[in-house]
Amino acid sequence: MKGFTVIFKTELKLFIRDFFSFFFALVFPVLMLLLFGSIYGNTPIYKGADVKMMDMSVPAYSVMVIGVTGLMSLPLTLSGYKEKKIYKRFDATPVGKKSIMLAQVLANLIMTLIGIVILLIAGKLLYSVQMKGSFLSICISMLFSIAAIFSMGFLFTAIGRDLKDTTLLCYLFYFIMLFLSGATMPKMLFPDTVKKISDFLPMTYAVDLMQGIFAGDSLSLHGTELLILGLLTMICAGAGAVLYRKKDWA
Repeated sequence: MKGFTVIFKTELKLFIRDFFSFFFALVFPVLMLLLFGSIYGNTPIYKGADVKMMDMSVPAYSVMVIGVTGLMSLPLTLSGYKEKKIYKRFDATPVGKKSIMLAQVLANLIMTLIGIVILLIAGKLLYSVQMKGSFLSICISMLFSIAAIFSMGFLFTAIGRDLKDTTLLCYLFYFIMLFLSGATMPKMLFPDTVKKISDFLPMTYAVDLMQGIFAGDSLSLHGTELLILGLLTMICAGAGAVLYRKKDWA
């Protein structure tokens, strides 16, 4: 346990020192909040609506944070370590490669939660964002979203032959989903064709789930989103685990 704690602290420090991960997980979502907040303000999403624009934007930007850590930081770190044969060196020690992989997942999870908390605090202080859902419902929706997106990143790492392949996969899927899922711009602004495309993107269901729960919906009203995200987690994690066993870690 002592060895794992040391590795975990090291991974946290490396995350903070990585400008890309640190900026886009902790700073960029707040900047997006300020940008769109200055444009729309926290006005109702339509005349007479109880839900306001920033009330919908904050949970969507929370999914953006999850996307940064789950589809960019975690898989690229895993792939980079493999390419540098770091796992092989850890396998020659009592710690083993599983400990460092677990430390990377845990570090990215912690930073994801920190990024979301910072975003929520900023939204509350600047735009009086309302979180009408229960604390338990919000936590469950957040964990389902994190599990699904992280498992996708894990699968991309397993599919990619090297860091270059993994980077291509992660960048391609991340930016497509970022701009077409409603994580950056409200889906209500999309034309019908784009809305149909967004229905095929996993991140769309994370955004819909988070927005619904933050607006006060019960989890039972979002059974479809929970089912899709749960199935995605099992499929990607299972397929990734099978592919990892076949990888050459030497």
